[in-house]
Formats: sequence, structure tokens, C-alpha cells
Amino acid sequence: MAKSSATRSSTRERPAYRCAECGWQALKWVGRCGECQAWGTVEDVASPAVRTTSAGPVTAAARPIGSVDVDAASVRPSGVAELDRVLGGGLVPGAVVLLAGEPGVGKSTLLLDVAARFADAGRALYVTGEESAAQVRLRAERIDAVRDGLYLAAETDLSAVLGHVDDVRPDLLVVDSVQTVASAAVDGAPGNVSQVREVAAALTRVAKERGIATVLVGHVTKDGSIAGPRVLEHLVDVVLHFEGDRHSRLRMVRGVKNRYGPSDEVGCFELSDEGIAGLPDPSGLFLSRRDEPVAGTCVTVTVEGRRPLVAELQSLVAPSPLANPRRTTSGLDASRMAMVLAVLERRAEVALTGRDVYAATVGGVRLVEPATDLALALTVASAARNHALAAGLVAVGEVGLSGDIRPVGGVATRLAEAARLGFSTALVPPGSGAQAPGGMTVVEVADLRRALHVAWRSATVIPLAAPR
Repeated sequence: MAKSSATRSSTRERPAYRCAECGWQALKWVGRCGECQAWGTVEDVASPAVRTTSAGPVTAAARPIGSVDVDAASVRPSGVAELDRVLGGGLVPGAVVLLAGEPGVGKSTLLLDVAARFADAGRALYVTGEESAAQVRLRAERIDAVRDGLYLAAETDLSAVLGHVDDVRPDLLVVDSVQTVASAAVDGAPGNVSQVREVAAALTRVAKERGIATVLVGHVTKDGSIAGPRVLEHLVDVVLHFEGDRHSRLRMVRGVKNRYGPSDEVGCFELSDEGIAGLPDPSGLFLSRRDEPVAGTCVTVTVEGRRPLVAELQSLVAPSPLANPRRTTSGLDASRMAMVLAVLERRAEVALTGRDVYAATVGGVRLVEPATDLALALTVASAARNHALAAGLVAVGEVGLSGDIRPVGGVATRLAEAARLGFSTALVPPGSGAQAPGGMTVVEVADLRRALHVAWRSATVIPLAAPR
């Protein structure tokens, strides 16, 4: 009797629920994982059985790596230069790309354009689970994406999608979106953790077996992360984030993971009524055109991936009627701005107590790189003193808590881009070692006080090579 009781106790205490994200186990169901804190990922699992696996037949014999044919994995351009820049040259046969972004940012428009260009020299299959075929056809006519080699199907069942792949035999498969497709072999509604994992695994398996370049559209959560299990990002070869403010024309495709190229590259696009087009030179979108310098503005150069972008920062400082003055940002990191304001008031004696400070970027670009600290400090100081900075000035550098200007990478590339756009003076950290481009005066500033002295319009600019 005692043995039977112990057996029942052991069976009852065996974990019956497991988190699909991290594998955390629990005796009873909970809505939130106790390990990774993810919501809705704890699922009922069957009691595991002890299994052993023996050696079996192989699909292909192992061979020396030098004898493997690399032509089967050659890159094929997608026809959109900015997307090819992020992908590392184009789409690889058998590669699976996950493109995620907020609703309305332009994911479907971009991929429909890519599918149409791909269909000019092959076959492309566009599977939509969110719209009807007629709705996609209307958008295709609007952006001039109607091609004979582009096939369209509106399906939400995984077996039907695989059936279309068998019939069409495409070179490119686009699934919009992976959260709307469900498998009848898995319980649950479309979009839950089990369904997304099964659909992504099945499509990835087919893509690898048949050498089909596949692009999956993914939804994002409220905090901007990709919806679904974390294993989804591990299954695919490339993860791209499509970013952009719905009130701005600018769109950016940012690489997060890439097995075939750089994982930190950025592609820029412009969204309009006629469709979406690449922007090989987007710096002009982030600058304001004016005849005379205005107080509270400064230009910096940020690096997105390997691309330098010239962007303008604007600030406004005004008396505050509140006990706690406002600190409002748009396109900037609020915590980093708070640090720069504290350094300005303490190290450079810029009075900000009892005053509201507003800082924003031009054109909807988001700047999070520390190299933009110096430009932010200059624009706030200019707004606080109501004194415009010198004309044609660009500032690059990280501001430390002691008020010193710290070195940043890629100074030569940043200065070359600023000189190309006509800027004549640049403030850089000491020891940058960058040669001044033709027609530009480069000034090394060791601390924030010297940077403010050089930046005023009435200051005498000291060239880089001149003694101090």
C-alpha cells in the first residue's frame, strides 16, 4: 500500500505544463511564465516517455567541405537596391527571411513590389492571409506590380499553402503573414505559440528542401518585439525589422540577424501613394532648409550600419510654470537627454533649472547613438541662450559625465558625408586622427566648455593643426 501511494504521489507531482519560450515547468497552469515572464506561453504537455534513438539511414553522405558546390547558394538580387543592401546582396535560394513591423508601415507594399520584380525572371508566389486576392490585385495595380510570373493566393490553411507551392513551384514565396496561417494538425487558434512554431517550421523545411527563397511577414507586440515564440527568430536565416513613423514618409529596414551578410545594415525607403521606393541618399530628409542659422538647432552625423546619415536636432527651452519642468523628446533617448542636460548645467553652467526643455529630430529619424550627444548639448545650450550656432557647423562626439568629449568610431566617414553636403566646420573629439576633407575646417574639442566657445557664431574658429 505504501509503494502504491508513493507511486501516485510521484505521478501527481510530475510537471504537466511547460513554457514554450524557455522550457520552464510547473505543476499547474499559470498565465505568466515564472522564468522568462512571457504571457500566454505555458502549455499542457503529455507525460514524457523514455525513448532511445538508434542510427538510421542518412539523406546524403558527408563529404569534405571543399567539395560542396556553392553555386546553389548564390545570391540573387531582389530588384530593390536598398533591400539588397540589408540582405547582403540579395535573396539566397532556400533562405527564409522574417520581416516584422507595425501595422500600416508598408510591409505588404514592399514585398509585393519585390515579388513583382522577382517574377520578371522567374516565378513568385504571394500568399495572403489578411486580405482577399482582389484587394491585393488593386494594390498591385496602384504600384505597377502586375506580372505574368506573379501568382496570388488567399489562404490561411498550411496544407493549402503547401499545395500551392507544389502547383506553382515558385522561385520566391511570400507569406503575409505567418500569424494568420494555421495547421490542422496542431490545436489552437492561428497566431498562438504552437501554431506559429509549426507553420514556420513547415515552411522552412520546404524552403530548404526545394531551394525556394521564402519571406515571412511577422506581427509585432506593443513593445515592438516580434510576436510569437522566440524560436521563430532562431528558425529563420534573416530577421529584418521594418520601422517608420506613420506620420513620416521615411521607412527603414534594419537587419537584426543575417546568416549571409552584415547584421547591422540599414536600408532607407520613401513611402508614397504610388508605392515604396528606395532612398540611396536619405540625408536630405533630415535637414531643414533656411537662409540664416536659428537658435536651438545643430547638425550631427550618425552611422546606421555602414551608412552615415546627416541629421538635424532642434531644441526649445522655455520658462516652466510647473514645479517639475518638462523634459520632452521626439526621436531621441529620454534618459540620455536627461544625462546631457545634467552635464550641461553642472559642467558648462547652462541654466536649465525651472525651464522646460523640448528636443526633437527632423524628418522622423530616431537617434540613439552616443555620438549625437555633443550636437544635443550644443542645440540645448543654443536654445537656452537664444544664440544661434556658427553657420555650416556639424558636431560629433560622446559627452561624458565629467564634461569631456569622448572619441567615437567612423569619424572620417562622418566628415566625408558632411563635407559632401556642404558643411564647412566640424567639431570632433580629440585624438580622432581624421583628415579634414577639402573645404572643411575640423576642430578638436576636449570638453564641453571649449565646444560651446567654438560653436558660437562670433567665435574664432581654430583649425585642427593650430596650437592651443
